[in-house]
Amino acid sequence: MGRIDIDGLTKVFGDGGDEIVAVDELNCAIEDGEFLILVGPSGCGKSTTLRCIAGLERPTDGKIVLDGDDVTDEKPKNRNMAMVFQNYALYPHMTARENMAFGLKMTTDLSTDEIDRRVTETAEMMGIEELLDQKPKELSGGQQQRVALGRAIVRDPEVFLMDEPLSNLDAKLRTQMRTELQSLQQEFGVTTIYVTHDQTEAMTMGDRIAVLNGGELQQIGTPLECYHAPANRFVAGFIGSPSMNFFDVRLDESGDSPSLVHEAFAYDLSDELAADVVGRGTEFVLGVRPEDVRLAEPDDENVLATEVNVTEPLGDVTFVYLQIGGDQYTASFDGDVILDPGSTVEVTFPEDRVHLFDGRTGEALRNREPPSEDAEARLSV
Repeated sequence: MGRIDIDGLTKVFGDGGDEIVAVDELNCAIEDGEFLILVGPSGCGKSTTLRCIAGLERPTDGKIVLDGDDVTDEKPKNRNMAMVFQNYALYPHMTARENMAFGLKMTTDLSTDEIDRRVTETAEMMGIEELLDQKPKELSGGQQQRVALGRAIVRDPEVFLMDEPLSNLDAKLRTQMRTELQSLQQEFGVTTIYVTHDQTEAMTMGDRIAVLNGGELQQIGTPLECYHAPANRFVAGFIGSPSMNFFDVRLDESGDSPSLVHEAFAYDLSDELAADVVGRGTEFVLGVRPEDVRLAEPDDENVLATEVNVTEPLGDVTFVYLQIGGDQYTASFDGDVILDPGSTVEVTFPEDRVHLFDGRTGEALRNREPPSEDAEARLSV
């Protein structure tokens, strides 16, 4: 079992006028066997949250409950959790074998033979059995990462805690290790809490993601829920690469039908879309993901003429940077679309693909229509 309940977790550093609230009343439940990603920008409180769960930081307030037992004040060694650090934290004077066995020697009564058996079996599974007699300085970054993971796995914990474990690897190795981590977590079925600032890792690895900002939980849900139905403007802008385009607009009801007015265009609203904003103030933010910007066709509504600033052909897709008003926005088109910098193109934002946010609070008032059931089924295969 490895269910974790976080109840009102708060961590404040400093005292008096220099207090910094790193985590602010975080509430979250992580199911047994779940892979949860804590994601957010630097300084959002994700690593502090992980360290509180591990027992390396004492919470200012709140509780951490593991399988029904309050472990808030328990020492790290009594929590049956294994942590993988960003810098691997391998002892330089020990061999890989000794590093992997160290935790078992310190926290269990297992015999030397049993410890050696566990280490050997784990090393074979990780593909590092030939490295067991080498010291960290003789290993590559990827090999050190595998040793650090092996040290956590060999303990057979209830919970894995991982603090940006792939950030020191090059791009290709990160992709490879990301897949290996997912496979290992699925094989062992161990509850895993993984911290990253990389939203690509969050989208591809987790069963659910918890988005933090300024120490506060912004949204928790599946990757696709956070992508297609963000709770607020912050989540919408943080999840997704390239990030969502935002247009500051105001509601104009003076014409025959209401519209959202930007300095460079007016976006006419259907009755359905108008119902989401009329009566809720006058200042809004219109959000459009790059892949939802469409090249206009003759019968399209809300067509906007834009100038192409830069194009980035990537083969399967082409990122096009468009000048709209005084700002630059991003569109993602099929790779066979060729547009010359300096040319003028007409684009549109289909109504079923736009997001609307409260201009004052950032709260999502309307999200794009979710993918069809057929699309979701294909994504789950």
